[in-house]
Amino acid sequence: MGNEMIDMQGVSQKIGKQLIVEPFDYKLEQGQVLALCGGNGAGKSTIIRMLVGISQPTTGTVEVGGVKWKQDRKRYAENIGYMPDDFNFGATLTAWETIRFYAQLKGIKDARALETLELVDLAEVRHKKVAAFSKGMRQRLLFAQALLAKPALLVMDEPTNGLDPYWTATFAQLVLQLKAEGHTIVFSTHQLDVAAEAADEAIFLNHGRILSQGRVSEYRQANGEHGLHQVFTQLIANQ
Repeated sequence: MGNEMIDMQGVSQKIGKQLIVEPFDYKLEQGQVLALCGGNGAGKSTIIRMLVGISQPTTGTVEVGGVKWKQDRKRYAENIGYMPDDFNFGATLTAWETIRFYAQLKGIKDARALETLELVDLAEVRHKKVAAFSKGMRQRLLFAQALLAKPALLVMDEPTNGLDPYWTATFAQLVLQLKAEGHTIVFSTHQLDVAAEAADEAIFLNHGRILSQGRVSEYRQANGEHGLHQVFTQLIANQ
């Protein structure tokens, strides 16, 4: 392995007789940002679950930081910060109690927990119960818990769902900031503007099949300002 953070070889997922994700190979270098693009049912979340170790591929292997899940689950997990697409936090807990719970599980000090809340602009409402949070605020709290341990690889499933336009734009800027700090980032999205703004590479998916993958800059160069939208529209039309 060279400078790759992610190395997926011959990876597929089948449930019963249904092929959810067709076999594919993919490598992502350290410090790069990948966007998994596609609509509902495209296979984005399935790939993310295989990547973070929640489910194992039917075929193929996944390595993160040179470690396979079956070889050393603890080391594998320590490389990853994971933000699911949704999560029901404890209804009686405040944001501060919630983030401190995750921080204590990971042996992280309160100062870092507060720092992550400040990063996602929740520090001022940290004593408010999460049950009273909007969808977008819960998404930002999920983002904060994924960042706690400063993971080498940050993996996020539809992180901009429920965010208002300001926080959607802020999310893209935070991703670029984290990349500059050396993090490798994978996120799924159906919002191609976010992918165009924040990602170095994009994978286009439809019904579990990779239609195209490449550098965002190359898609933009070949298709103009609306490169990702135009590419995805053409790819779907050809299916």
